[in-house]
Amino acid sequence: MEKTDSLPRDAQSILELAAQSMFELFANASEGMLLVDRQARVVWINEQYKRFLPALGFERVEDFVGHPVASVVHNTQMHHVLESGKPNLIDLLTNRAGTFLVSRIPLRDQLGEVIGALGIVLFDHAETALAPLMQKFALLQRDLDEARRELASQRLQHGAGKRQSKYTFASFVGTSAAAVEVKRQARRAAQSSSPVLLLGETGTGKELLAHAIHASSARARGPFISVNIAAVPDTLLEAEFFGVAPGAYTGAERKGRDGKFRLADGGTLFLDEIGDMPRALQSKLLRALQEGEIEPLGSNKLIPFDARVIAATSRDLARLVHEGNFREDLYYRLNVLPIRVPALRDRREDIPALVEILGDDMAQRSGGQPPELSAEALALLSVQRWRGNIRELRNVLEQVTMRNDSHHIVKQQLELVLREAGIEPLAPATMAGAAIESPLPVSAAQELRPLAEQVAELERRAIAAALVATAGNKAAVAKLLGISRATLYSRLS
Repeated sequence: MEKTDSLPRDAQSILELAAQSMFELFANASEGMLLVDRQARVVWINEQYKRFLPALGFERVEDFVGHPVASVVHNTQMHHVLESGKPNLIDLLTNRAGTFLVSRIPLRDQLGEVIGALGIVLFDHAETALAPLMQKFALLQRDLDEARRELASQRLQHGAGKRQSKYTFASFVGTSAAAVEVKRQARRAAQSSSPVLLLGETGTGKELLAHAIHASSARARGPFISVNIAAVPDTLLEAEFFGVAPGAYTGAERKGRDGKFRLADGGTLFLDEIGDMPRALQSKLLRALQEGEIEPLGSNKLIPFDARVIAATSRDLARLVHEGNFREDLYYRLNVLPIRVPALRDRREDIPALVEILGDDMAQRSGGQPPELSAEALALLSVQRWRGNIRELRNVLEQVTMRNDSHHIVKQQLELVLREAGIEPLAPATMAGAAIESPLPVSAAQELRPLAEQVAELERRAIAAALVATAGNKAAVAKLLGISRATLYSRLS
């Protein structure tokens, strides 16, 4: 504390005592405190602050104390306080450990020079303590995210950037055996330049995997161009694929227009719903893939291209070939690296994690709170057939959330939504071999696998069961299993 020579000795003592008392008060009554020196290194934390370390990714105090605060506390603003010498009395801090209401106060020596700063965590559950303020903050954050997406879209339209993939393999949520296997196959496919054919029902995440394969491939810096063949009229598909030469027909653009093959040059071309491609266009697609060149509509000039092709379909291509509705040679050209994406009913143990991820995304888009499902409601979701897979699951979650004033969802509310959608809810007890308490039964054959695989599988079973028991509450799951939240997050990812 800065000494004031003009004050009597008794008054100076009172000020020093007050400063010491205030420090002790904050140290004991706050949710956590830390001190940094002039170089912004953490030099001290109190006992309350130590409980945040696991969520921040640190198991030992010495891994945190003594390091630059910016390297151990994400989004910290302590260095600004040190540089300006001005306090930051009220602020919201969001990082891996949660959202906190904090204060930051510069510390000065007797000459008035800044020698460090004190950080105080006032509330560690700012969402509850300051619900109105947090709701406004969430709305502002949503507006900011939307503005950023709009700006990125405008830059794309004006040619200021390339179309990039949106997802990685971490976006494909799931630790079930089926999910792990499909990601393993997709990662191997990412290391190749051969065509990939993604097979599976609608809503299983085929497009997400296509993005992830591109993002992990050698072409990740190139564009990712997608075409939903089922969404484009047959008469426009050729122009969509190969482009249009200037003045090719009445109404064509004067400068012509590049097709998707040309736009994907140097990157990846994703052909979604390839099974819906008209027979007449299949031969031209085959020729383009074989020769590596295209001929724009209305042009006699061949244009080379270099694009890796990933195709996807929810239809049975082999049956379409047998019926004569899909060219056999094109089928073999595309079916070099086939990957079958599992249906949601084949990886039911991933449903609790999917519900949490989908709920968080819904909350971010709406500015509200994510739905919290009771254990019975989560068990009900985990045994349905899900003909529409993850897309249908999201639809049900959105409906039940929009229809209820509270974000707490119970089994009866879900049953009503399912029945109104024409689905007769299945009771968990009717699903033989799909008990929630044991999401991944271990067979005798599985016992013969390496010990590390069996231990990993037991971990997945325990986490999946805990997610169900706690209705997806991650903090409760970590406490129930006796692990830190940081460890839980790493297992979920």
